[in-house]
Amino acid sequence: MPISNELLSSTLFSIRDGEVDELFQRVPFLDFAKRLGGIEYEDGGIKIQRPLAVSEHSTITQLGTGYEPVSLAVQDVMQPALYEWSDFVAPIVITKKEELENNGEKAIVKIVEARMRNVMGMLRREINKQLVAANSTVLTSLGTLCGDPASGATTGFLQQGAPTAAGQTNTVGGLARSIVPDGYGLFNRSFNAGGAFGTDGIRGMQQLAAETAARAPMGEVKLILASEAGYANYRRALFQQERYIDEKQLNAGYMSLAFGNAAVVQDVFLSGAPTDTGLLNTMYFINFDGIKLVMHSDGDLAVSPFEFIPGTTARSAQIYWKGQLIADNLASCAVLFNGEVY
Repeated sequence: MPISNELLSSTLFSIRDGEVDELFQRVPFLDFAKRLGGIEYEDGGIKIQRPLAVSEHSTITQLGTGYEPVSLAVQDVMQPALYEWSDFVAPIVITKKEELENNGEKAIVKIVEARMRNVMGMLRREINKQLVAANSTVLTSLGTLCGDPASGATTGFLQQGAPTAAGQTNTVGGLARSIVPDGYGLFNRSFNAGGAFGTDGIRGMQQLAAETAARAPMGEVKLILASEAGYANYRRALFQQERYIDEKQLNAGYMSLAFGNAAVVQDVFLSGAPTDTGLLNTMYFINFDGIKLVMHSDGDLAVSPFEFIPGTTARSAQIYWKGQLIADNLASCAVLFNGEVY
């Protein structure tokens, strides 16, 4: 008996949620973003618009006698940061030849399940590579945390260098960072560990935690993504001390340490990510009230029904994703770099 498109489609729909959960469990940024409010959903729109307050609305008048004229000089404080959606799709295909060679409903369904897992794994790797290292070759329209890619991209969020217009030159949602005074919300914090994590690494982490907390309009750093070397260095620094771990992280699929209220998690794709300076990024400090992943409500790895491909004996379904990484406040986030050596 032939397998209907409806049966294959229902098979994909039934395992899709499990695959999405697996995706989030194995990718630290997506996992923590989902559980800590770092993912927002929108229903549509040609672009994603985030209004940012980048100047003071009015001026202060000091009163001596009470009869001084009040200055009514005002200006619009809002500037819209605009982000293009990132759209991508990957197909799942099965041919008539394969169906005949694997006769039986269970055999065919197993083929579809295996291919869906394979496609999900591919999407997981590419999303993560672009988000943390800006080195995906196919998802180049997706934003990235890496603000200093050797490719010369000028839109990455977390830059090495002083939080000034001269030190951080990347645009944020099409806005030049220079439109706000140095040290304000469009500039992330950064720390150079000097190539000696054992000497300056912990001090740098403490400094960045204090600086981001003092500049966070909401929330705090809840996730520190570390390269493999950075994670090993941090663990080595704590070896003779007490370490804390949130028991909720035990089921996340990877080992997790803590720094303050933030989980410290290694990310293999962050390791060796190229930078313009040649000094590798070691840790990203992420406040999910400052950086978010926006996804379309109908494009969160949505699975289409199976359909026959005209002119062939094959039929296919598609997995579709629509979203973008956006920044609301970068002063509450940071990068520690040049800390790969202990």
